[in-house]
Amino acid sequence: QVQLVESGGGSVQAGESLRLSCAASRYSTSRFCMGWFRLVPGKGREEVATIDSYGRTSYVDSVNGRFTVSKDNAKNTLYLKMNSLTPEDTAMYYCAAAKQKRGAIGAGDRYDYWGQGNQVTVSS
Repeated sequence: QVQLVESGGGSVQAGESLRLSCAASRYSTSRFCMGWFRLVPGKGREEVATIDSYGRTSYVDSVNGRFTVSKDNAKNTLYLKMNSLTPEDTAMYYCAAAKQKRGAIGAGDRYDYWGQGNQVTVSS
């Protein structure tokens, strides 16, 4: 079955950077939309960034200009580069994979596969 394996989380100081990776198996990153979500206890799940099969990206306003979503289709891997991190970015981050080509923040897209989650903690 499809597997998404995440790596790259950790603890950093405010202003620093991290890159999350999400390696997919039995799934083609070039064919479908993928996204990054984060979960903060008490605040629910937030869709952070998406990249569709055409390489078009979208971001939630709070990370726009600081985070960059990308994918390496040759490696079947999704990335999220996070710059200028703030304590408000502290969350469990999940990658997700869809079965449709298109997708964007706020579109209510359905994601069928999920990574195991990666904790990102930013201290001030």
